[in-house]
Amino acid sequence: MSRIQAWFKGNPERKALVSFVTAGDPTVNHTVPAMHALVAGGVDLLELGIPFSDPEAEGPAIQASSERALANGMTLKKVLNLVSSFRERDQLTPIILMGYLNSILSMPDFARQAQAAGVDGLIMVNLPPESASELQAELAAHHIDLIYLIAPTTTDQRAQRILSQASGFVYYVSLKGITGSDNLRSDEVAARLAHLRQWSDLPICVGFGIKDAATAAAVAKTADGVVVGSALVQLLARHESDVDAGVAALLDEAKALRQGVDQG
Repeated sequence: MSRIQAWFKGNPERKALVSFVTAGDPTVNHTVPAMHALVAGGVDLLELGIPFSDPEAEGPAIQASSERALANGMTLKKVLNLVSSFRERDQLTPIILMGYLNSILSMPDFARQAQAAGVDGLIMVNLPPESASELQAELAAHHIDLIYLIAPTTTDQRAQRILSQASGFVYYVSLKGITGSDNLRSDEVAARLAHLRQWSDLPICVGFGIKDAATAAAVAKTADGVVVGSALVQLLARHESDVDAGVAALLDEAKALRQGVDQG
């Protein structure tokens, strides 16, 4: 059982708060303290973005964060080193790497190295389920969940296939568009989640368009977890020159989001 599976099994009454920040952004020194601050503020699962030069699903905030991280010299190996550093103090919080398939193809023994660093899940935005069996088997052998995305436009047939293959949880993209979009409709999300649950009892976490405590509360009413990314990335970017100030601001925001999720 992965840390992700163990978390959901051990917390059946708690809605998961999932955060996203990009590894190495706005500086490399921000990342590990930011991860610890998010956990201290009430985040349950951490998504750590693998910087990529062409993140087609991302909005301007996360695109810019990838550019800054790459300019700071971030590589996949350095991302794993940051995970290892985080694990020196925290052996419990699940960590999910999120990025694009191109980023891991250059590391043939990625699954082994990721497990050794302390990674628990992987989201590959541009990896279709039809092409994922080999990677998924390799990850499963190292207790890493391959987490799939389902969008509002995903057909029922395809959604059923994804749900049958998925492990850990399913990431439901709440709207048509890119990260950071501003047209979230919580009623439509609720209806779609109810529809998907007829085929699986796997936890469903909802991301895209969730930017504050109010939107987190609205989505948490029906989702098993709420994912917040662009708002946190933008917050850190405003404190590029001061790690301590950025971490403090992130802690306060995580507390507010936690309160919103709990109210939901």
